Amino acid sequence: LSSICCASSCPMKPWFDITISLLFHDTSFSTSECILGQSLGNHCIKFSFSLKMTNNSRSFSSNNSEDFITVLGLGSLLSERSSRTTFPNLCNFRLGRVPNYRRVFGHPASVFFQNDVANSVTLEMSSLSAEYAGDDEATGFICSIFEVPNDMMMKDGIPSVAYLEREEEFDIVSVPYLDFTAIGEKKREGGILCTRSSDETFLERWGKERFEKHYKKYGIHTIWGWKPDSGLRPCAPYLRHCVLAAKAMGQECYDSFLDETFLVDRTTTIRSYLESNPQIMITEPPPGLRERYGG
Repeated sequence: LSSICCASSCPMKPWFDITISLLFHDTSFSTSECILGQSLGNHCIKFSFSLKMTNNSRSFSSNNSEDFITVLGLGSLLSERSSRTTFPNLCNFRLGRVPNYRRVFGHPASVFFQNDVANSVTLEMSSLSAEYAGDDEATGFICSIFEVPNDMMMKDGIPSVAYLEREEEFDIVSVPYLDFTAIGEKKREGGILCTRSSDETFLERWGKERFEKHYKKYGIHTIWGWKPDSGLRPCAPYLRHCVLAAKAMGQECYDSFLDETFLVDRTTTIRSYLESNPQIMITEPPPGLRERYGG
C-alpha cells in the first residue's frame, strides 16, 4: 500500500494535490497525468483521494523563473499548432491582451523570400511586429499566451543567441500583459514579445554579411525604414495564415486581429484591407507550405 502526492508538470496550469492509496503489482507513478493515463490491466486497485484545485495561476516569466518563460504571440503564434512547431513543449496555451502596443505589418521578413512567398513587385512582403504606442491602455491587441521551458532561451531577461536566431530582426522585450484566465483579468509582468527594432541593431547584432544574404540579395535595402506612405503590404499567405489562426481562437480574438492590426500607414486596419483585397483569403498557399501557412 502506497501514498503518492502528485502535481501538474506545467507551472501555469491550475494544479492538483492528490493523495491516493494504491494496491498494485510492481507499478509506480510519479505524476497525476501518469496515474490517469495508465492502463491498469489486471491490477487490484483500491484508492481514495481528496482533490484541491485552484484557479490562481502562478506567474512565471523571463524575470522570475529559470525554468519557464511566458511568450506572447501576435501573429502566427496565435495558432497553437503553429506555436508547437516552434515550441513543441509549450503548455497552458490561452488568450490575453497586450496593452500600450500596436500590431503592425511594418517590415519585410527574410523568411518570406526564402520560402518564395514574398512579392517585391506589389510589395506584399511584410510581417508583423508590435510597437509601443504610448500610455493609453485602450491601444493594444489580443494575443496568445503560453509557457515554454527556458532551455537557455533567456538569461537574466536577455534573449539567448539561439532564440535570437529564430527571431533575427526583432527586439525581444518583456512587457506587461492581461491574462484572460486570471480572476479579474489580472495584469502581469514579464511576457516576452517580438517588437520593432532598427536596421542599426540588426547590423550590430549580425553584421553586414548577414544583412546582404538575407535582405539585400532580394533587393531589400532596409528592414525597418519603411515609411507610412511606402505602400508596403502584408505577405499574402502569411496574412491569411494569421487571420485563420485568429478566427480559430474565437470571435474576440478574430475581431481584434481585424480591427487592431494595421498596415504600415498605422491607419488602415486589416479588416479594411481584406475588404479591398478579398482574393487573399481564398488563395491557397503553395503546396509545400500549406501546412505551415494553414492557420
